[in-house]
Amino acid sequence: MAMFGQAVSSYSHHERSGGARGLSEFVATLGLIAIIRGCARHRETVVAPVVAAYIAAAYWSFANPAVTLGRALTDSNSGIRPSDVPGFIVAQAVGALAATVLIRWLAPPAPAAEDWLAAH
Repeated sequence: MAMFGQAVSSYSHHERSGGARGLSEFVATLGLIAIIRGCARHRETVVAPVVAAYIAAAYWSFANPAVTLGRALTDSNSGIRPSDVPGFIVAQAVGALAATVLIRWLAPPAPAAEDWLAAH
């Protein structure tokens, strides 16, 4: 920001609160964690480009607490008022937990080779 003549850090004034925002953060985080775990399980080499594509597609909801904090420290179009940050982070944490449960239910971990050999 300094190279554009603006302060390096300035608190955002963009209100981003309410149930719809919380739900969107939940869904975005659930999707992000689901694609990471799904790709990592089946084809690790595509994790980075798939995550990049997902984040680009979900530009207004980054599904990442670190990015949420950064958005609170910039008064840009994608900024978030600092007072709205806790709701985003709670929704992201719940979304991440739901994704973990969903992926474990949809695609349980494969048994270790030793377990398979012992069973057969």
